[in-house]
Amino acid sequence: MSTSQITFFKGHGTENDFVIVPDPDGALDLSPAAVARLCDRRAGIGGDGLLRVVRSAAHPEARAMADEAEWFMDYRNADGSIAEMCGNGVRVFARYLERAGHAEAGDLAVATRGGVKRVHIAEDGGITVSMGRAALPEEGVTVTLGGRSWHARNVNMGNPHAVAFVDDLEHAGDLLSTPPYSPAAVYPDGVNIEFVVDRGPGHVAMRVHERGSGETRSCGTGACAVAVAAARRDGADPAETGSPVTYTVDVPGGTLVITERPDGEIEMTGPAVIVAEGSVDPAWLAAVRSA
Repeated sequence: MSTSQITFFKGHGTENDFVIVPDPDGALDLSPAAVARLCDRRAGIGGDGLLRVVRSAAHPEARAMADEAEWFMDYRNADGSIAEMCGNGVRVFARYLERAGHAEAGDLAVATRGGVKRVHIAEDGGITVSMGRAALPEEGVTVTLGGRSWHARNVNMGNPHAVAFVDDLEHAGDLLSTPPYSPAAVYPDGVNIEFVVDRGPGHVAMRVHERGSGETRSCGTGACAVAVAAARRDGADPAETGSPVTYTVDVPGGTLVITERPDGEIEMTGPAVIVAEGSVDPAWLAAVRSA
């Protein structure tokens, strides 16, 4: 990892917050330990994850997508592990590209490990992301906490989710550690677990434990998974009815609006804000590397 000065930005989408590191040419080697320290809320900058901004043509995992999307979102969880996708992260990523002059209001394509995501930056500031289609594997899991157990619906949004409908969000506990679930083999690479309550017709609220990050204030792919699970529970399937279904999903950090269209495409709309920029002390980063 280079010891030259590294610029960073800090942003959030419904309070799901990220350290943003511009690296257009893919020159930085950000180790898991460095990412974890940058995301540390006491010893670093602090964030639920890190968004490394790289030109698709400069990253081996994204070169095949370079003709569709100029920019690749290299997303890392707060513990330094690699993740396929982050819905709130894509909106913040797009907001950064707009701020940096790499994009403007209108349509934009962003490459991710979960494929190319279509983004629309509205004039009023809202950002809509086409999140792809949900896969609904048949095998779910049972989540058990505090003597209670719930069946959790298996929904894959490019990353794995287990959606449990509960009577009270407090039943989820503190969500500092991964809620126990079985059978573990259903999610060999870990899972994001959502706990959901109803607020009204087409309106739910959720809390989430994100693998590698603990409880976060929001999870975009999780909100999409919750909306799809709620629609199926409520007997709605746009592929069968030909009509889109929209759910409002309250998260601790705000509100997201999720629409599933008849072709299966899921769109998520919500805010994204850049709150700060600065530079990382090279000596501090070098010390992290050598630790």
